[in-house]
Amino acid sequence: MVEHVVIGAGSIGTSVANLLVERGERVRVITRSGSGPEHPLVERTPADASDARRLTELTRGAKVIYNCSNPPDYTQWERLLPPLQTAAVAAARANDAVLAGTGSLYAYGAQPGGHMDEHTPMTATGHKGRLRKRLWEQALAAGIRTFEARGSDYVGRNAVSLYSLVLGPAMEKGRPAFVPGRTDMPHTFTYNGDMARTLVTLAQDERAWGRAWHVPSPPAVTIRELARLYAEAAGKPPIRLVPLPRFVLHAAGVVVPIMREMAEMDYQWYAPFRLDATETARTFGLTATALEVAVREQVAGG
Repeated sequence: MVEHVVIGAGSIGTSVANLLVERGERVRVITRSGSGPEHPLVERTPADASDARRLTELTRGAKVIYNCSNPPDYTQWERLLPPLQTAAVAAARANDAVLAGTGSLYAYGAQPGGHMDEHTPMTATGHKGRLRKRLWEQALAAGIRTFEARGSDYVGRNAVSLYSLVLGPAMEKGRPAFVPGRTDMPHTFTYNGDMARTLVTLAQDERAWGRAWHVPSPPAVTIRELARLYAEAAGKPPIRLVPLPRFVLHAAGVVVPIMREMAEMDYQWYAPFRLDATETARTFGLTATALEVAVREQVAGG
C-alpha cells in the first residue's frame, strides 16, 4: 500500500518524493506524463489529477496527499488550478488523508513595508492572488485535515526562478540581464528543498493542520546580491543588471497575456518583499538552508 501520494513532479514534488524515499517510504507520483524521480520506492503514475474519481482511486489508502502541482504558465492558472484543488480535496475527504498544500505569498497581495507572517491578512486584489485565497479557503471549508506551506520565489535545483529565466541565460551568453524590478530592494527567496522539508514535516504533525505556515527561508537579499552569489558559484564575472522601468511590463501586457500576468505581481520586485517564518521555525524546529548552498546547488544541477 502506498501511504504517500505526490501530485506533480516539478522541483517541489520531486524533492518531496526524494525526501520520503530517503526515509524508506513508498511514494506514488502522479503527473499527466508519468514523470517523476526514478527510484525503486517511487511509483510513477500517468493520470489527470483533476479527475476527482481517478484521483480518489489512486490515493486509496494514502495517509498524505501532497499537492505540489503549480503550472508555470500564469495564463493557465484559472483553468487548471480549481479542478485540481477540487479533486485533491475530494480525494482527501474520501480517503481520510491529510492534504498538504504547496502555497505562495500571492494571496496576501502588496503589504505595508513588504512584511508577511503567518497571520498577515489575505488582501490580494489581483486575480491570481484572489484565486490562491479561494483555493485555500476551499480546502479549509471541506472539513478535512489540511495545511498549506507558503514560500517565496524559489532557488535550488531545477527551480523555475529568477536564475533560470533571467540571470542564468544572461551569464551563459555574457550579456546584461534585464531585470523586471529594482535591483536594490530586499526580497526573500525560498529554497525548494526547504519547502519540501516543511511539507513532509508538517504532514506528520497534527499541530500543523487547519492553517497556513511559512517555509523558513534565508534573510532577504537584493537582486544585485543574488546575482553576485550566482556569478561566484558559476565562477563567472558579475553580470550587469539593467532594471526595467515599471511601465514596460504593463505596456507589453496590453498585447502579450503572460506579460500582463507578470505585471500584476510586479509589486514584489519594486518594493521590499519579506517572508517571516518565525512561528513555523519555533513550532516545528525547522531552519532555513543557507542561500549560498541553494545557489551552488542550482548552478551545479540546473
